[in-house]
This record gives sequence, C-alpha cells and structure tokens, in this order.
Amino acid sequence: MPLTIHPGFTKYKSDLSRFIENFNTSGTLFGDGKRNKIRLFELDDKTVNIKSFKIPNLINQVAYKFFRKSKARRSYEYANKLIENGIGTPQPIAFEENFSLIGIQKSYYISEHLPTELTFRELVEIPDYPDHDIILRQFVRFSFQLHQKGIEFLDHSPGNTLIKKVTENQYAFFLVDLNRMEFHGQMDFDQRMKNLSRLTPKKEMIAVMANEYAKLYDRSEAEIFEKMWFYTNDFQVKFHKKIKMKKLLKFWK
Repeated sequence: MPLTIHPGFTKYKSDLSRFIENFNTSGTLFGDGKRNKIRLFELDDKTVNIKSFKIPNLINQVAYKFFRKSKARRSYEYANKLIENGIGTPQPIAFEENFSLIGIQKSYYISEHLPTELTFRELVEIPDYPDHDIILRQFVRFSFQLHQKGIEFLDHSPGNTLIKKVTENQYAFFLVDLNRMEFHGQMDFDQRMKNLSRLTPKKEMIAVMANEYAKLYDRSEAEIFEKMWFYTNDFQVKFHKKIKMKKLLKFWK
C-alpha cells in the first residue's frame, strides 16, 4: 500500500518512502525495541519518528485487514483528531500498511519527534522532581480537558504522556502511543476515574490528583478520591496477578 501522507508533508513523499524502505538498516534506534521498533530520521530541519509495528498473530493479521483498522492507521487518524480538539500530540506525518493475501504484515506510523524534559513516569519515580506538585496539577487539568471532550485514552499510563516545560511555571502535555482510544459524546464519572487508574500506585499522588480534579468537576474531593483510589487499587491487583502468571508460565517453559 502507498504511504498516506499528511497534506503538509506531501513534498517529502520520496524521503519518507526511502526511510521506510531502509528502516532496518538506517536511522537511529529509539528505545529498547522489544515489541515495536522506533527509529529516528532527519528530514530537513526536523527529526521524524517512525514506529514499525510488529507483525501480529494470524488472527489479528486477518482482523486488521478485513475488520479493524491497523494500529498504524489508528495512530495517524487519532493524532489528527487530537490536534483538531486542541490536545497535544506529536505532529502526525504519514502511515503505511503492507498486506499479504492473508492479512496485514508490517505497518508504520510516522510523526514528528518531540524531545521533552520528562514523562509522567518521572513524577511517579522521583517524588522530589522539580515542580512536582505544579506539573501533577497541570496534568490533572490536561486530563480533565480530555474527559470534557469525550476522549478516552485507553493507554493513559506513565510512559505515554510527554511533558515539556513551556515557561517558568507552565508545562505542556503530549500523548503518544495512540492506537487505543475511544471518542464519546461525554464521559461519566466512573469512566473518568477509571481512565486515571493506571498512572500511579502512590496514594499521596492520588490525593493531589483528586484535590485538583475536584476544583474542575461537580463532585466532592472525598468522592473523587474514593473512586479514583478504588480503580487504581483494582488495576494494581490485576496488574500484579498478570505479572505473577507470566512468571509462572515462563517457569514451566
């Protein structure tokens, strides 16, 4: 399949095609590449980020050809939709899908690479990170904006929000890893609180988040904290059960 390119980047078609064609032998590897590989390429004065999605299992190969949009396509379309809604995400540039007779094989999502100071993970792992409270509260306001617009980011986890310092006390937030999202007319209370459940296991951070969310939403701080902590705890229990099961399976292999 040919590249689908954002209107602002059509003049770079040959460059982008060349990057994908030589993906495995050029560019700079970004991250560990354990699941999907990301490589960085220079394009005029910009650095572009190309994510190569691994070939899925046979069932999903068929599904992504006939029944569902590929991860690459969803990433591109959702990025454009986020930007239309005023939500930060790296500029989408293009995507490409390659199909066999059976189903999808390799697919690629291309976006502008956005260097940032930190992700949400640093707030979890470094309690004394500079401006910790300010960043956390601004992040809550950013998440509230998502919820108000009916945007449910299903992978709202610590590594998927890039954070960039804009001014002395102001930070901007950018979502990445976009292939799992849902768009609603509106989100109810439980959807909102559950959407924040994967971010941190730390009760003290949940308390700050609940305090800030309560300033924006028509529920008491106590009610928001209780619900947010309930879903956070529920996620942590399921997450650790899953890790334990994986370890057992590896042991028996």
